[in-house]
Amino acid sequence: MEDILDTYEMLYNPERPVICMDEKPYQLLGEAREPLQMRPGSDRKTDSEYVREGTCSIFAFSEPLGGIRHVSVREHRTACDWAEEIQYLADVSYPDADKIILVMDNLNTHAIASLYKTFPPEDARRIAKRLELHYTPKHGSWLNMCEIELNVMTRQCLSRRIDDIEVLRNELTTWESRRNTEAAGINWHFRTKDSRVKLISLYPKILPTS
Repeated sequence: MEDILDTYEMLYNPERPVICMDEKPYQLLGEAREPLQMRPGSDRKTDSEYVREGTCSIFAFSEPLGGIRHVSVREHRTACDWAEEIQYLADVSYPDADKIILVMDNLNTHAIASLYKTFPPEDARRIAKRLELHYTPKHGSWLNMCEIELNVMTRQCLSRRIDDIEVLRNELTTWESRRNTEAAGINWHFRTKDSRVKLISLYPKILPTS
């Protein structure tokens, strides 16, 4: 926990950006009955019954201090999917960064080994050398600022049924572009010194030596 909090207290450095990464499963849902469209004095009415159209995974990257985020939609969330997203992060989103400081949860696919499962060794090593990985502790996903970004995305873009993965991709691309134009950042207030007071019960009890 303190490692993550110390990382968040670092000053903004475009050559060493701090990026938070998270994934969100998403269920594609269609309408079982055609909704009644909005009209004067009456909201749009949607039937409670829906049709399942499959699932997918949303990968999200957020640079809280830079006000930049990137989201993509994939059919799966395998090690290769993660590795390809990391390659995009390193080679397209931040090609000039000396080091990418990456905060994420400790899902088994979130590992350097996934790069080697996906790319030739020389490419995997090249990407890995540009990463500095910081994992949130178990049951500590709230420490990942990308969860805040995902909550905003859900409220602003996903609060309705979407039944097609390409429509979902287009909607999220539009949302991402608008958020990046606004340079919407995240102001994180919880510091390491705060954790030692508010979360004192989580720390080991050190008994005085005789």
